[in-house]
Amino acid sequence: MDRLDNTVRPYAWGSTTAIPRLLGVEPTGEPQAEMWMGAHPGAPSRTGRGPLNEVLAEDPERELGRAVVARFGPRLPFLLKLLAAGAPLSLQVHPDLEQAREGYEDEERRGVPIDAPHRNYKDANHKPELICALTEFDGLCGFRAPEEAAALLEALGVDSLKPYADLLRAHPEEAALREVLTAVLSADPEDMARTVAETTAACERLGGDHAPYAGLAHHYPGDPGVVAAMLLNHVRLQPGEALYLGAGIPHAYLDGLGVEIMANSDNVLRCGLTPKHVDVPELLRVVRFEAADPGVLRPEASPDGEEVYATPIDEFRLSRYVVAEGADPRDLTRETPQILLCTSGSVRADGIELTPGTSVFVPAGEKAEVSGSGTIFRATVVA
Repeated sequence: MDRLDNTVRPYAWGSTTAIPRLLGVEPTGEPQAEMWMGAHPGAPSRTGRGPLNEVLAEDPERELGRAVVARFGPRLPFLLKLLAAGAPLSLQVHPDLEQAREGYEDEERRGVPIDAPHRNYKDANHKPELICALTEFDGLCGFRAPEEAAALLEALGVDSLKPYADLLRAHPEEAALREVLTAVLSADPEDMARTVAETTAACERLGGDHAPYAGLAHHYPGDPGVVAAMLLNHVRLQPGEALYLGAGIPHAYLDGLGVEIMANSDNVLRCGLTPKHVDVPELLRVVRFEAADPGVLRPEASPDGEEVYATPIDEFRLSRYVVAEGADPRDLTRETPQILLCTSGSVRADGIELTPGTSVFVPAGEKAEVSGSGTIFRATVVA
């Protein structure tokens, strides 16, 4: 078992206080957006044996287990994060596995540099993800029903939004959502900037269901993503609740602290709320144009006290344990690799003291017992 020393990424949208508060340290005044736990080459966790990606590469079967290597290759299939949003993240979608492979191979054939700002596919993998709230957490997830989106736009009384509302009412669901998103992202930039300004003023005036969208333009003035965001469901998670985000589902995180886990990929197609590249044709190929309930997840408790966040993929499995002082140690030994993250209290993992924000990597099959008083999140793969 290895204690992890993890990198915090200072993205501009990050909270200046949430991660320091969890860790019990003084804020630096700089944004601290994501703390990465895992073996992603962009910011691998460090162990007493070296960077985790190098440790795994030396003996993949010993660290990951033979079955995991056979199924996913000689790498950790997931990346675990603490995510602290102090400002809205970009509105985005992720490709499915086939789309990712096709897109990656196409850009490789065309010789697009892997670090080019207009490159869409950094790897050939999909990126399903799960966010579990540690604090109240606001986000946007999936399309509203077209009628509901039309009503939201019409209530603002902004003339330039009326054509979008009319389109939403005039066509079947998939066509309506596709046409409106295409029109918003393809609009003349100057015209859209005026629409965004009028929309923002109207959202501030009306409040209520419009309130979550009022602040977007303050961070991204003139960005068409402000209007595109109104096509999506607004979700407010309470601590312990989660969202699963599969391929093609447009989403954005707005505010809050959470534990995030994802397949080990960096493939993102942006729809807006960003100064970065937006590839509209490729985006439209990947987005699933269907209205759906966001599907807030609550953990399912098992007899041994493990609370599992059920998802339909195998690259990751997230669960949590609430450990009580004086109770018998809990045996978390598993034939798959694990990362254990403490989010509250003080928990001992085979003699290693874990306090909020600290974590350990447990190789496949290695004995893992926890005791103490606090909350532990367990990240692993489906056996």
